[in-house]
Amino acid sequence: METHFLGLLADFTAGDPMREGVLWTNLSCGEISRRLAAKATPVSPNTVRKLLKKHKLGRRKARKKKALGAHLDRNAQFENIARLKDAYLRAGDPVLSIDTKKKELLGDFARDGYTYTQAPVDTLDHDFPSAGSGKLIPHGLYDLARNEGTIHLNTSHDTSELCCASIAQWWQRHGSRHYPEARRLLILCDGGGSNAANRHVFKEALQALATQLGLEIRIAHYPPYCSKHNPIEHRLFPHITRACQGVVFHSLAIAKQFMEQARTSTGLKVTLEVLAGVYETGKKCAADFLENIRIVFDEHLPRWNYRAFP
Repeated sequence: METHFLGLLADFTAGDPMREGVLWTNLSCGEISRRLAAKATPVSPNTVRKLLKKHKLGRRKARKKKALGAHLDRNAQFENIARLKDAYLRAGDPVLSIDTKKKELLGDFARDGYTYTQAPVDTLDHDFPSAGSGKLIPHGLYDLARNEGTIHLNTSHDTSELCCASIAQWWQRHGSRHYPEARRLLILCDGGGSNAANRHVFKEALQALATQLGLEIRIAHYPPYCSKHNPIEHRLFPHITRACQGVVFHSLAIAKQFMEQARTSTGLKVTLEVLAGVYETGKKCAADFLENIRIVFDEHLPRWNYRAFP
């Protein structure tokens, strides 16, 4: 039996050319069982699982772990972020990790995952945006000290203006209550998107935000190819995804209802709010912004580290 098992897998097993001994097969236990039965050696799927385990063939999913590249200052910036984060947390000042979660189509569209229903759930067979009722943009903020996440849902565009409006709403409804003595805020974010490190329009919106809130706002960007290290990516977003598996987002209200059910055994709390503004793309900073810029760049890695003062 085992000889037939190994012979069968020889034709359906691949290996990792970079790591000796790492193998995988694309056959399911049921398929292996049926093929062995055809060779006059019938075994149950449970026995197949034991044979796979014996020969170190486990059921695994490919992980997105390999970075496309590494910037020369990668480690220096990670050390800088660790130092800043520690200093702010020790002082009792807020530290936020922010990012925009994957955008979702609103309407009768299928989504990955399973749900328990009394009848089949049928959706459109093509994901054409024109067949839906809009696009959902979930902008997230994760409070590292309190293990609390806030998701602001919007249906216009993911812009620097939306990013800063999301931070403003978080401060007005949560931050100012939890950190009444704070006069500064540290924000950890990726280097691209609506809060890109090279976007002048983001820095202009950030300056306006600092004035609006009366806070010194410090930005620390993660280096290129390192977005997965942003805390929000593994402390908040996966739990939001899990809470919504298989749910059809017919409307913004349904998306909100399921997203706010996200919980973890470590006490994660999630608040969902609607950010009702309309944020247009294509906006440019004022003509004299660069001449009158009030953003203060750090001497160490200034591209990724800077502050806006009120």
